[in-house]
Amino acid sequence: MTESKFLTPDEVAERYRGGISVGTLRNWRAMRVGPSYIKIGKAVLYPIDELDAWDEKNRVQCRASKRLAEQRSDRA
Repeated sequence: MTESKFLTPDEVAERYRGGISVGTLRNWRAMRVGPSYIKIGKAVLYPIDELDAWDEKNRVQCRASKRLAEQRSDRA
């Protein structure tokens, strides 16, 4: 059985270096936006793999980065 790791809202805010506050996470949960979470009683937990997926979904690809990736794939 694989063991999932979870973060509390405080730990999620810390993960994003204060760019997302605990209050913002609370508002997002009320509006059903933002990263997926699990609620057990009053405890709110964010699975780390869901946060990683949310990061990827929100990744902004810059043109310069895109060209570098294409150049690397051409070399292979």
